[in-house]
Amino acid sequence: MKNNKLFLIISREFLIRVRKKSFIIMTILTPILFAALIILPSLIMTLSSGKTGQQILVVDHSGLCEPFFNDTEEFIYTFDQQADVAGIKKSFPDNLYALVEISEPDSSLNVAVSALSSKQLNLDAKSEIERNVKNALEKHKLERYNIENLEQIIKEINTKVSVKTFTVTESGDEKVAMVEIYMGIAYIASFMIYMFIFMFGSMVMRGVIEEKTTRIVEVIVSSVRPFQLMLGKILGVGSVAMLQFLIWILLTVAITAGVQAIIGFDKIAGTTPEIANVAGAQGTELAGVVNAAQTDSGVAGEIFSALSSVPVTGIVVSFILYFLLGYLLYAAMFAAVGSAVDNEADTQQLIFPVTLPLILGLFIMIHTFQHPDSALSFWGSMIPFTSPMVMMARVPFGVPFWELALSVGLLAVTFLFMTYVSAKIYRVGILMYGKKPNFKDLYKWLKY
Repeated sequence: MKNNKLFLIISREFLIRVRKKSFIIMTILTPILFAALIILPSLIMTLSSGKTGQQILVVDHSGLCEPFFNDTEEFIYTFDQQADVAGIKKSFPDNLYALVEISEPDSSLNVAVSALSSKQLNLDAKSEIERNVKNALEKHKLERYNIENLEQIIKEINTKVSVKTFTVTESGDEKVAMVEIYMGIAYIASFMIYMFIFMFGSMVMRGVIEEKTTRIVEVIVSSVRPFQLMLGKILGVGSVAMLQFLIWILLTVAITAGVQAIIGFDKIAGTTPEIANVAGAQGTELAGVVNAAQTDSGVAGEIFSALSSVPVTGIVVSFILYFLLGYLLYAAMFAAVGSAVDNEADTQQLIFPVTLPLILGLFIMIHTFQHPDSALSFWGSMIPFTSPMVMMARVPFGVPFWELALSVGLLAVTFLFMTYVSAKIYRVGILMYGKKPNFKDLYKWLKY
């Protein structure tokens, strides 16, 4: 009979939320946003380009920089030392994107550069102008030393280094690894746990406050025990969370795969030679990185090889475990806070001790995915109130089984203890009206 009542409460909490329009809308929109975050950066880098043929007038009083300015698809440079700068400033031509003025050099061959435009100069133009002037001045400064075959020497010493990383398995095999991928997975998994715990835990708290305000809870507790009601509410909202999360994953994968099938990976991969050529012409380190990657199977090939070595099963299992236990732990505390107040505005004082460990775990997580084996990361992954976020930041990098088992065990024991504590507060708080409780009142309720 008790199990039937608990099941009815879970079903009620589940059905109330999945029938809401907000649930349906967010369930559909969120995967679209996730897929956009995955696809758009690559798509933007592949397809985006600035307005072509923009005219930039350069007034070079130094006479040193003109050979270093090359026209690009986006910018066309015109040099005129005799240009009427004052007149152009008074009446800026519509066909002119920017006016660049380079001062005469001082004794150390340093110049001042100013750029004037009718609208804000974009970052690409500013960076390109700075880079070209810098290269010109450096070349002329080096020429002062009268070193023979200077250009040949510079070419010979200019070395590009690209480090390819591998991990060694227990059988001695090597697998391609990219630390950027592990850091990305660690950050995303940890932040999603933080977001979901906060979002669905707050949902439990608001549900308790709503039932308490409408006095529905008085009718419900006449048929079930308060602990059953709290547990049913937590498990009901948790089942909504798992359903929504599962739908998000399936739709995100389906949308991403569909878009990639339509636009094709070859378009993205095919742009790397162009990027390398542009970077090489500009003398940046990006050219060396891209060219080094292309000597093997290409950037995309390296990424997929690195992804194949990611312990997907371990990450998914750990994510589900820490999400469920982390949610249950914090949902019990959120339910206790909701039962102690009459409206959401009164939760600020009581909610701070609950949210503080969550926020602290988020900050430790940011440190952890950069330094997964530090002492702070280890203890953050053991303390139950921060372990859901911090341990998920460590899992992609590899964690000994005993540490995982200990962390999960501590989290489960703490969940059971906090559920017992929260249930005592909940039992008294849901029937308390008209008084804004403080921590002293909560302590009294625990002793009842």
